[in-house]
Amino acid sequence: MIHSHAIVDDESQIGEDTYIWAFAHVMKNARIGRCCNIGDHAFVESGAIIGNNVTLKNNVLIWEGITIEDDVFVGPGVIFTNDRYPRSGRMEAAKQRYSDKANWLVKTIVRRGSSIGGGSILCPGIELGRFSMVAAGALVTKNVEPHSLVIGSPARHVHYVCSCGQKLGGHFTEANCDACGETGASRL
Repeated sequence: MIHSHAIVDDESQIGEDTYIWAFAHVMKNARIGRCCNIGDHAFVESGAIIGNNVTLKNNVLIWEGITIEDDVFVGPGVIFTNDRYPRSGRMEAAKQRYSDKANWLVKTIVRRGSSIGGGSILCPGIELGRFSMVAAGALVTKNVEPHSLVIGSPARHVHYVCSCGQKLGGHFTEANCDACGETGASRL
C-alpha cells in the first residue's frame, strides 16, 4: 500500500505487503523488502537497502550506503549519516571530492533484529550487531556489539539484551532469559 500523498519513484523496488504512508519519499534505486512499514515523512535515498519486516517510524532519514537487515525497528526521528567530513558540494574545494562517491560515502549496516530508539543519531561507518538496542536519543559513534544495549551521548554499552528485548543477567552468549526462556547458547 502506497499512500496517495507518498512519493515513490520506482514501485518495482518495493516488496509485497509493505506500507508507505503519507509524505514519505522513496527515491529510485532504493530497495525496500516485504512486510515493511514506512512512516509519514520518512525519506529513503537512492542506494539505501531495507530488508524484510522492517519498521521505519515517522521522520526517519535513510541515506545511500545504509543497509538495514530484516526485522529491524527504527524509532521516530532517527537520523543516519553517511559522510564523515561533510562539505557543501558547491564549494570549490569539495567539487573534486564529491565527483567520486567512493572517496566520501561511508557505509553503515544495521544487523537483523536491532532496535533504534527515537531521536537517535547514527554516525557513518558503524555496524549495529544482531539484536542490539539503541536507547532513545543516543548518539552512536562506534560499532555496537550483538545484543548490546547502548545509551547516552556518545552511546556506551550498559547491558546485554535478549532477542525479545529484555535485559539479561550476564553476557548474551551465557545468560538465559527469564522473560521468554531463550538460552545463551541459542543466540550464537
